[in-house]
Amino acid sequence: MAVKKYRPTSPGRRFITTIDFSELSKAEPERSLVEVRKKHAGRNVNGHITVRHKGGGTRKLYRLIDFKRSKDGVPAKVATIEYDPNRSARIALLHYRDGEKRYILAPLGLQVGDLVESGSAADIKTGNALPIKSIPVGTVIHNIELRPGQGGRLVRSAGVGAQLMAKEGIYSQVRMPSGEVRMIHVDCRATIGQLGNIYHENQIIGKAGRSRHLGKRPSVRGIAMNPVDHPHGGGEARSTSGRPPTTPWGQMTMGKKTRRNKRTAKMIVRKRKS
Repeated sequence: MAVKKYRPTSPGRRFITTIDFSELSKAEPERSLVEVRKKHAGRNVNGHITVRHKGGGTRKLYRLIDFKRSKDGVPAKVATIEYDPNRSARIALLHYRDGEKRYILAPLGLQVGDLVESGSAADIKTGNALPIKSIPVGTVIHNIELRPGQGGRLVRSAGVGAQLMAKEGIYSQVRMPSGEVRMIHVDCRATIGQLGNIYHENQIIGKAGRSRHLGKRPSVRGIAMNPVDHPHGGGEARSTSGRPPTTPWGQMTMGKKTRRNKRTAKMIVRKRKS
């Protein structure tokens, strides 16, 4: 799977690139594992916009992903590798030996017909899910839990992978894709391997309409506004604001620390920016 380029038959086609879908299975999504999710366009329960620049986009069904991988001891066969419009990574449809079907995140190298399994007794093999205490140090992992039984929360984007650095007592040290080293309980589960679709970050959107298809609305620069609308606005011609970057409401941005969870700060061994 690689980046696909196009002939410049129009201005919108000149720089656009997409991912080649040749490795995906030509199959419709499993009907029992999809559901309709209502769009909110960045609005909260009161209807107020809390996240700007969201709205529109192509209609899509949500695929129910098994992030917990809690079906232990039952082998499953990979039936299809599919595109998921809700995430950058690919997903794989598993047919378990007892007849159940589930979607999982598809790691790099997983192919149709492969067998995967979960549980402490599973082999150290791409696609298998195990507790961290059963995974050798140095292994590349993804879909990592933060609390045992919670389901995978970390390392779920296309092409990423974390590395198990050490295990000491009831905690392990995992190096995240950002470079941060974090302590995670050894009873938490993780899946072996690096996630697929590694060329996702090399895509060039190419035209404004493609961003609208993704549900992203236009963003106006503060420097292009009037002083009444933004702290950066006003002035004759282009000019710097003379102050650090801020939001339209005067809050600091671009570099301001936003982490507030002091309770879990002790779990970070090395910060990503150090």
